[in-house]
Amino acid sequence: MNVALLLIGVILAGGTVGYGVVEGWSAWDAFYMTVITVTTVGYREVHPLSRAGEAFTAVLLLVGVGSVFYAVTLFAARLVEGGVQVRWAARQQARMIDALTNHFIVCGFGRIGGIIADEFRRQGVPHVVIERDPERIRTLIDRGGIAMCADSSSEEVLTRAHIERARGLIAAVGTDAENVYTVLTARLLRPDLYIISRAETDDAVRKLQRAGADKVLAPYQLGGIQIAQTALRPAVVDFVQIATSAAHLELSMEQILIDAGGALAGRTLADANVRQRYGVIVVAIQRADGRMEFNPAAERSLAPGDHLVALGPPERLKELAAAVERTA
Repeated sequence: MNVALLLIGVILAGGTVGYGVVEGWSAWDAFYMTVITVTTVGYREVHPLSRAGEAFTAVLLLVGVGSVFYAVTLFAARLVEGGVQVRWAARQQARMIDALTNHFIVCGFGRIGGIIADEFRRQGVPHVVIERDPERIRTLIDRGGIAMCADSSSEEVLTRAHIERARGLIAAVGTDAENVYTVLTARLLRPDLYIISRAETDDAVRKLQRAGADKVLAPYQLGGIQIAQTALRPAVVDFVQIATSAAHLELSMEQILIDAGGALAGRTLADANVRQRYGVIVVAIQRADGRMEFNPAAERSLAPGDHLVALGPPERLKELAAAVERTA
């Protein structure tokens, strides 16, 4: 495209200078004559041409008309090609979104949303990002992500993101007000959806909770606590990072839902023999009502809706999850 524009500019400039030198015309007359010559509009000459002027015009026609035709053809091809690529990319993204199930909807692709999307991608978690900035959307798509350029607080947009079959929604838009509207809209569409939101102020935390967020996190507060804990207990922080990082292949921490018809429902930890059979450590049990029991005793029973929080090698945790899903 730049080459075509440069070529047209050179032809116009060369023709203008040429007529000025050969015929001694003014800059405007020379430019006008160049334009009507290379565009072949068929107007009469600005002034009668000398033999040298006729020869220059013939050369300008042969070179200029071909160059302008080439530039216009290149411009049209690039325009059509760009439109086709944009439409093809949009259809591809729509198909990928339609194929999503049990996925997360990440609203916002700023610093926080970008980190969330990167972590989901590393762990292979299906997700779609909703962001209003086209540049950020292009960046995400270039990384291989699935994205929508839209307003996450719109019911239509969340419906297109298939909120009806989503696993959860994360509101990480730039302002607290936008997050409140996003959470409120999502809660109205899916009363049972698990919703997490970021917040900048204590007042926003309360508003987001009233809007329907299950969890509200303040990144700056969490960052401050993390720094303080690192200063006071670096070994503990290192252990938690290793246990929760997807990049660490030897050790992982996972939560496993106890289904009503699963093999562990109604059994105690001693009966399940999780430690000996699967080589993992049950760190805690999160009860269905949200209560957390740390370091549970062997006689503690597992009820439907509870979550096992287990620590161990990733492949053994997958075996445990598969066993939990099997019917008793």
